[in-house]
Parts: sequence; structure tokens; C-alpha cells
Amino acid sequence: MIGLTDAAISQASKKAETDGETLIRIGVKPSGCNGYEYTFDWDDTVTVEDYIKEFSNFSIVIDKESQPYFENATLDFMKVGLTEQFKIINPLEETQCGCGVSVGFKKEL
Repeated sequence: MIGLTDAAISQASKKAETDGETLIRIGVKPSGCNGYEYTFDWDDTVTVEDYIKEFSNFSIVIDKESQPYFENATLDFMKVGLTEQFKIINPLEETQCGCGVSVGFKKEL
């Protein structure tokens, strides 16, 4: 399923320690000019159909419908200038809009 870079693990661990946020829910939803948008939320609920990847002090959770979109994807944390953000690097992406918010996938999953 999804992998995490050292930078993403470090940042998520810091967030868990400082803010008590321990569950990161990622997914996709229909949106934008390319068809989909990634979702990234701090959450506190898990369902029986969720995929869960546990780390020392936080977990990544992906809902059942979004799971196929994250095969071989990587969650990274990037700092560019004054901007810091989690970024999904996904080999299944075919297109991305100019603003970088919506994505299209190589095949309908």
C-alpha cells in the first residue's frame, strides 16, 4: 500500500507528540478539473474496512474506496521556501492541474 519517507514519519511523529494527533486519514474524492483530489485529515475514528498502517506514535488510515489509488504511492513531507506540506507521490497519477490540487489517474480504479 502506501509508503512514507523519513521526513513524513518525522513530521507526523512531531505532530502526534505536540498536538496529540495520532490518526492520519488519507483518501481521494471526486473533485477538480482532473477528476480527483487527495484528502488529508487528522481523524479519530477507524472502520472495519479501513486499511491501517501503524507507526510508533501515529497511524495512517485509508478508506476502502480509496485504497486502490494508493498502491505504490509515497507520503512525503516537503519544505519549499516558506511552505511546508505533506505531499503524495503517486505513480498512478497521469495528470495534475496547474494549481496542483486535482489529479487524474492512469486508469479508472
